[in-house]
Amino acid sequence: MAKFRDYMTLVRWQNLLMTAVVLFVMEKWVATPLLRVACFGEQLPWWLFMLIALATVLIAAGGYVINDYFDVKIDAINRPDRLIVTRSVSKQQAMRLFQILTALGIVCGLVASWFVRSWVTAVIFVFVPGLLWFYSASYKRQFIVGNLIVALVSALSPLLIAVSNVAYLKLRYSNVNGINVLDYTPVNLPTALYMWIGGFAAFAFLGTLIREIIKDMQDQMGDRELECHSLPVVLGEQTTKIIVTVLLLLMAGALGWLAWRVIPFPHTWSSLHIRYVVLGLLVPIACVIWLLWSARISSDYRTTQAVMKFVLLMGVLYSFVINRML
Repeated sequence: MAKFRDYMTLVRWQNLLMTAVVLFVMEKWVATPLLRVACFGEQLPWWLFMLIALATVLIAAGGYVINDYFDVKIDAINRPDRLIVTRSVSKQQAMRLFQILTALGIVCGLVASWFVRSWVTAVIFVFVPGLLWFYSASYKRQFIVGNLIVALVSALSPLLIAVSNVAYLKLRYSNVNGINVLDYTPVNLPTALYMWIGGFAAFAFLGTLIREIIKDMQDQMGDRELECHSLPVVLGEQTTKIIVTVLLLLMAGALGWLAWRVIPFPHTWSSLHIRYVVLGLLVPIACVIWLLWSARISSDYRTTQAVMKFVLLMGVLYSFVINRML
């Protein structure tokens, strides 16, 4: 009989916690300071934010379950010691858990979308579960398509906060005694929210894409056995390392350019945001490149992937710098 620990492992509770943290910091450390600069207070009621976060976490949990449901044969080769479905949880139980988690997530998401009057968030909460199903069933075995889907879903989480806040602002202030209050704010608030949070979403997209490709390099033995068309299987290990390195250099270059030329904070070494970008992001990215080219076996790629997760975490926590400096 499956234990509670098995179910928590199946839904990747650590990743779900990270998803909740991303949503929290986007709301409290990015959206709220921007609203404060524009002379608004915090907009989303706490219960509405919690409903959006709950919907996102439930749908993500369902996605992890259905992924393991379809990946039994691959996981039996790549990570037999961590196989949950068929060993601790039956395939019928896994499918039922996926259906319950996904249904609850969609309902919570649609209720939240109704309160903020946003058809965009409603579409996201309906579209993403379907995308996760087809990803697990088919797309993840196709060349690069699966990697792009996971990266897109990762980027949509922070964007939900921007879309929800903008929709709620328009609901409350677009018609106050016939006046659109948002036209008289010190900054274009909707644009500012989309630009700042969109930057984090772009970072999440690129970082997740890199991490997924590294994960494919770790799992290439099982992927070859079951004829999955991942990058290392199709292009080879060395070519894939070159592609990942180019993506990492692109990320590093974009972060350096944004920190020095675009973000309107002091551009000196004593500046908190410059030191954070260099020490918290650029140095770890350099470590990922070094580990990538040193990797020879599956466990080496697991270490590389772990450091890439750290880079993603540090990217999210850059929101704390924004909160301090706005």
